[in-house]
Amino acid sequence: MGKAPKKRSLADKVRKTKTSSEIKNNPFEVKINRKKFDVLGRKSKHDVGLPGVSRSKAVNKRKETLLKEYKQKNRCSKFIDRRFGEYDTKMAPEDKILQRFTMERQRVHEKKDVYNLNEEEELTHYGQSLAEMEKFNDVVNSDDESEEKGLLSAELTASHFGGGGGLLRKKALGEEEEGGQRAKSRQELIEELIQKSKQEKRERQVQREEAQELTEKLDQDWKNIQSLMVKKTPKADKQEEKPKLEEYDMMVRELGFEMKAQPSEKMKTPEELAKEEREKLQKLEADRLRRMMGEEVVEGAQSQIHFSADDLNDGFVLDKHDKKTLAYQEGSGEDDGHSDLESEQESENEEEEEASPKPKKTLSKEEVKAQQEAAKAELPYTFAAPESYNDLKDMLRGHTSDNQRLIVARTQKSNHPSLAVGNKLKLQKLFGFLLEYIGELATRSPPELSTIDKLIPEVYALCQMFPDAACKAMQSILGDAAHSMEETLEVKGHAAFPTLDMLIYLKVTALLFPTSDFRHPVTTPALLFISQALTKCPVRSLQDLTSGLVLCSLGVEYVSFSKRFLPELINFLVGTLHLAVQDKASLGYIVVPPFRASGKYSDLLVLSSSESCRSWSKKSLPLSATQQTERELTCLSTCLDLVKRCCLLYKDLPSFTHIFQPIRTLLSKHLSTQTLPEPLQELSSEIVEAISSMPVTQSALVFDKRKPIPLKLLTPKIVEVLDYGKKRGSTREEREKERLKHKYKREFKGALREIRKDSRFLAREKLNEVMNRDAERKRKVKELMGSLATQEGEWKSLKRKKK
Repeated sequence: MGKAPKKRSLADKVRKTKTSSEIKNNPFEVKINRKKFDVLGRKSKHDVGLPGVSRSKAVNKRKETLLKEYKQKNRCSKFIDRRFGEYDTKMAPEDKILQRFTMERQRVHEKKDVYNLNEEEELTHYGQSLAEMEKFNDVVNSDDESEEKGLLSAELTASHFGGGGGLLRKKALGEEEEGGQRAKSRQELIEELIQKSKQEKRERQVQREEAQELTEKLDQDWKNIQSLMVKKTPKADKQEEKPKLEEYDMMVRELGFEMKAQPSEKMKTPEELAKEEREKLQKLEADRLRRMMGEEVVEGAQSQIHFSADDLNDGFVLDKHDKKTLAYQEGSGEDDGHSDLESEQESENEEEEEASPKPKKTLSKEEVKAQQEAAKAELPYTFAAPESYNDLKDMLRGHTSDNQRLIVARTQKSNHPSLAVGNKLKLQKLFGFLLEYIGELATRSPPELSTIDKLIPEVYALCQMFPDAACKAMQSILGDAAHSMEETLEVKGHAAFPTLDMLIYLKVTALLFPTSDFRHPVTTPALLFISQALTKCPVRSLQDLTSGLVLCSLGVEYVSFSKRFLPELINFLVGTLHLAVQDKASLGYIVVPPFRASGKYSDLLVLSSSESCRSWSKKSLPLSATQQTERELTCLSTCLDLVKRCCLLYKDLPSFTHIFQPIRTLLSKHLSTQTLPEPLQELSSEIVEAISSMPVTQSALVFDKRKPIPLKLLTPKIVEVLDYGKKRGSTREEREKERLKHKYKREFKGALREIRKDSRFLAREKLNEVMNRDAERKRKVKELMGSLATQEGEWKSLKRKKK
């Protein structure tokens, strides 16, 4: 069995209380902030007490001051007498009462008279005073009165508008005095005034008519006199004295007879033009299908004539035979096909122009059959956009280059982006397919360059329509070529020159995108690829040399507008000229890769036979040319042409003479002694003269023969500071100013600290208020819900009892 717990005695409880009080008042637990010395007039911040006592004191102090102010905010528990003069002891009570009465009457009067009309204010209507208008002094506009408009006699006014009795009485008295007759009645006087006014009116009318008759008579007399003053000359004399017209007058009269422009139709949007083109092609395709089926086609409509964007007709009326189809002509020798209707009219034997439709003719069976065969041989006018590259090849297979261009053009018009939702994506795919098809045409044997020439305008049109898609497609081609070259360089250390399809892609890039931009997402990688190929690809045959010269030509084309300097281009041209030098013992210049100063492939352009050099003439060679000497001379001629173009391109460079110094040495010392054809000799001498005529603007960079003399160094002045932290040399005022600044900063920081503490205290109090209100609300809601539950239970129990 467990032991029973012992009961605590009273002594134990007293001992425990005493122990806790001793621990509470333990001097070792008391925190004392000691200060070194006392300063008179300075508040002590060194409190004595247990930990946390100072904080509780501050909180209590804020509760007694700040919290009370916060709770009494926006509350008023006292009345303030704001009556006038209440707190002015200098004013007598009677003055106060009188002033208050006056102010009260003024305030009431101002409120009442807000919408009252003041008698002193003058009211107007249309700028005229109402007081003046009420006097009825308006001007009477009468057609019968001209000189005395609106004027009434004093007698008539007095008789009609008051006071007439006095005036009439005066007149009656005057008449009695003068004639001794009886006084007239009021009615007689009024009738007399009326007759008098009518008489005056008739007199004025007669005077006005007489003045009008005199004016007309005077005008007629003046006309007669004027006709006598004019001197008439015979007709013959007039012709003789007629002055000659000046050149300016003749030109002005000629301009009056010139043909004037007729109002033209409004400009159509690209969407409207595309819709019209598709409807036209659909109509032509329907006519072709009807001809294939042997049906008759009415040829009554006049064929339209196409005009390009450069046509400046401006709506002038021209004869029918003066209208001709205009088209662009590129400088590269391409037969531009911007006018699609021209080829359509050629293929369908364009209709004759007619003012009225021709009568129908009955065709025989042979003619119908011939018509069907001709319609089958024609190209369709509408094409569906190819979904894959094979679909494009199938669509273009077996057609000539002109027909292939026509097919692509009609495909674009039939699938314009504004005609359907998915046409944009179809044409973007078509651009990629055309680029791939151009590469395949270049790799064929022999390459179909004429077909590529025909397709370039259509590729350009698609590029202008979808620049972003065209940029991405060309970037992928250039990126693949650059990666393959880098992989080959990592494995073998050298790479082969780009093939013909890549050269054509680089040419197409220059045609589709701007080459003068400082940085471009397509032309900049293409230019870097050309520079890398000219540096990393060794020349081991005439074919490699030809590819390199094509790259040089493309590089010159790329920088022709921006005039950007390409050192790889100059190095390759110097190496090409070095291949034609026979004696390579003393060069006088440096040969850089991919060329070597001497070796197996350093004599590719050395001429072997002098007889063929004499009969050589500059001409373009086909790709299948096999004559060694002609190819060598053609490569040398191309190189000299590129050197001449580079001289013209870089003539403004400061270091022009130093850049072209190796070329000058080659042409003047080494190639001048060899037997070259006469055209090449003339070209070489022109280049040497151009290089020699340029002034030397900058000297070449060379190392100094001795080290530069360093500048003299000055030994710094070192001042030893012994008293750290003390500022010497200041006056008493400056020290006092510094002391006040320091005190201000300290007080400012203390004030900010107290403000932050006050803000935190108020925030806590506000939060406590919100929490207390929420708790009280929850308590009340809980009580209400409980009471409702109780009532509901009682009601249910009563309901059961009733049942």
